[in-house]
Amino acid sequence: MRAKHPRFLEALSADARIALACRSERYRFRGRIDAAVQIVRLMVVSDAFLAQVCYRAKARLQALGVPLLPRLLHRLAIMIAQVSIGDPVVIRPGVYIAHGQTVIDGFTEIHRGVIIAPWTSIGLVAGNYRGPIIGRGVQVGTGAKVLGPVVVHRGARIGANAVVVRDVPENTTVLGAPVRHVPPVATP
Repeated sequence: MRAKHPRFLEALSADARIALACRSERYRFRGRIDAAVQIVRLMVVSDAFLAQVCYRAKARLQALGVPLLPRLLHRLAIMIAQVSIGDPVVIRPGVYIAHGQTVIDGFTEIHRGVIIAPWTSIGLVAGNYRGPIIGRGVQVGTGAKVLGPVVVHRGARIGANAVVVRDVPENTTVLGAPVRHVPPVATP
């Protein structure tokens, strides 16, 4: 799994871009120094972004075989923003965790463009070590639970407090517990 983790600086830059875009701020960097300043600024103003940086550093240090520091970074992320991201989780560059209070665990993979709202749980069900695969551009609503070896396909939207235990088709909105599919609304 460690080989699947993205490069640290590439991931930070992509995470910062999506975080800035979701916050309706300037997300195009003018150079490396501007990118570094924006990343540090986001770490100061967003506890969830700081926790995500801790996760990225933890994953990189684990890949390098550093023994104690990754555990400390994991605890720091929990203390700062109540964000707990397990060791086997792979988060691709360009994921936005809107606020803290998020748990992601198991052999879970989250692709680019995913937006995760607070109070969410993405992970395991009893007796199974495989977690969900969250496709590109998925939006996970506040309080949602995505549990077990399910696939949430590209562009799906998971409503607030939804409990997902089955696969979600592409570009579908699901609501409720257990989830039900909502037909798309035609836009004028």
